[in-house]
Amino acid sequence: MNHLKYHRRVHMVEKPYGCSTCGKGFVRKSGLRDHQRVHSSERPFTCSDCGKGFKSPKDLKKHRRVHTGERPYTCSDCGKGFTQSNYLLVHHRTHTDEHPYTCAQCGKGFTQSNHLLEHQRTHTGERPYTCAQCGKGFNRSTRLLSHQRVHASDHPFLSPVCGERFAMASHALSHQRVHT
Repeated sequence: MNHLKYHRRVHMVEKPYGCSTCGKGFVRKSGLRDHQRVHSSERPFTCSDCGKGFKSPKDLKKHRRVHTGERPYTCSDCGKGFTQSNYLLVHHRTHTDEHPYTCAQCGKGFTQSNHLLEHQRTHTGERPYTCAQCGKGFNRSTRLLSHQRVHASDHPFLSPVCGERFAMASHALSHQRVHT
C-alpha cells in the first residue's frame, strides 16, 4: 500500500487493524504489532549502552537520550530542555500556574495526575509502600526510600554541634533543637 493511502487514513480516522485485547485501532498492521507488546512482557529493543529492553523502537529512542544528553524539547519561557514532550508540557505549567488536576475532597490543585493520586492518600490514609524490614507503611515511594536509610549503616547527616549522625535530614534538623 502506498504512503498516501496510509496518510489519508489518519485524516479519515480509518484504522482497520484493531487490537483484540483493548480495541485500540491502527492505520498499519505494523502499528498493531508494536502495540500488542504493551499487553505482553516482550521487550525486543535493547539499549546498547545499558542493556535495558523496550517494547518499541520509539521507547528505546526516548531512553537513549539518557545516555546522549539530548534534550530536544525546550521551554520557550526559560530555555530549560527536556527529553520528552510531555515533560515540557508539565514544566510549562510552572509558568502558567495551571493546575488541571483537582482534589474532589479539598479542592487543592496539582500540575500532575500522579501528584493528585499521592495527595488523595492523605484523605484515605492509604499507605501502599511498606518497609520490608519493619513493616512501617508510607503514602509515597520516596518516603519509603528515605526511611530505609534508618535500617542501613549509612547515616550521612551530621550534627555540626556534637557530631551525631542521622539517616534522614529531618531527624538531624529535629536534633539541632536539642542544642538551642
